[in-house]
Amino acid sequence: MMLSPWVRLAVALFAVSWGANQFAPMQLVYREHLGLGSGSFTAMLASYVVGLIPALLYFGRVSDRFGRRAVIRPMIPVGIVSSLVLIAGAAVPDLLYLGRVLAGLASGMAFGAGTAWMKELSSTSPAGAGARRAAMSLSAGFGCGALFAGVIAQWLPAPELLPYLVHIVLMVGALALVWSVPDARVRATDLVAKPLSALATSRFRWGIAPWAPWVFGVATVSFATLPPLVSESLRSTSVAFTGLVAALTLITGAVIQPWAKRWSQQDDATGIRVGIVLGVLGFGAATVVAYTHGALPVVAIVVAAFLLGSCYGILLGSGLASVEKLSPEDELAQTVAVFYCLIYVGFAVPFVISLLAPHVGYAACFAGAALLMLLSVAVGRKAKDPHLTPT
Repeated sequence: MMLSPWVRLAVALFAVSWGANQFAPMQLVYREHLGLGSGSFTAMLASYVVGLIPALLYFGRVSDRFGRRAVIRPMIPVGIVSSLVLIAGAAVPDLLYLGRVLAGLASGMAFGAGTAWMKELSSTSPAGAGARRAAMSLSAGFGCGALFAGVIAQWLPAPELLPYLVHIVLMVGALALVWSVPDARVRATDLVAKPLSALATSRFRWGIAPWAPWVFGVATVSFATLPPLVSESLRSTSVAFTGLVAALTLITGAVIQPWAKRWSQQDDATGIRVGIVLGVLGFGAATVVAYTHGALPVVAIVVAAFLLGSCYGILLGSGLASVEKLSPEDELAQTVAVFYCLIYVGFAVPFVISLLAPHVGYAACFAGAALLMLLSVAVGRKAKDPHLTPT
């Protein structure tokens, strides 16, 4: 039986997000085999954003003008090349930066166009189904990529090779599935760049933009900052534990989408407030890691991963649903792309913590992050636009 078009697109989004996060549990592998320090690895992790943000902004516009398929089809070969370059990085470590940049490029091509396409393929489903399907596909891919890369790197031979080969196989399969998905987007006749109307609304500027970086800010703290804090006590299983934490964080973000739907049906602000509260609790659990030793910090990391993953998933789903409501059809991919740019600013949070922690301690960093999260949602409490553009 032929899979429905939105499911085939979901596989492509799953595959590209798998590739985006397969690098996350590799820190300890590269530390052992290449001598990379925590700062170098965190910089490599963040270099993904260098390819991502320009691609989001450029290919979001291309998608709105020329159709979704025109962007998604070539995205898959870019994703394959990114994994090939990461394989070569085992011999030439500087190529790891390039591989991450190319992974960001592939993601930037996929996320804006793919989310907009998912909405269009879900037009006969209840409102918000496209945003939830996109959020679930991406979160599941992020989580599974980290989990399987961690397991492969921990217990199978050639840890610098096998995780990336799995991703290449996935991308080839995704290309076959997505190639014939129908694209109803009509090619635009007016190619003059115009300001995006949704970005001018106070709802976007004050009710979405201030907290958006915390979507991935909380997720990356969970899987990039916390596991190395207990690596000495875990020793032989530390790589797998890193992958497990990343998977728990991100798959929780996918699984919680049905609850996020219920909260967003009341109003968008309810879901956002719930997400922020869970994030603050997650940073509280992270603070326990900084103050304890033995088995307790390991348990605290698992609890923090669940809470921070829930925060990530709720904020991602609520944000995408809000952007859909604010955006006219011919600006949807571009506006979604801007939202993704904002949420990926959060990838810098672990890097900032790695710079501050030696001076002020991890507990102070986590407490400061929780306070900033609360402030980010407080500034938008009165940001309301009386008329939202229908989608």
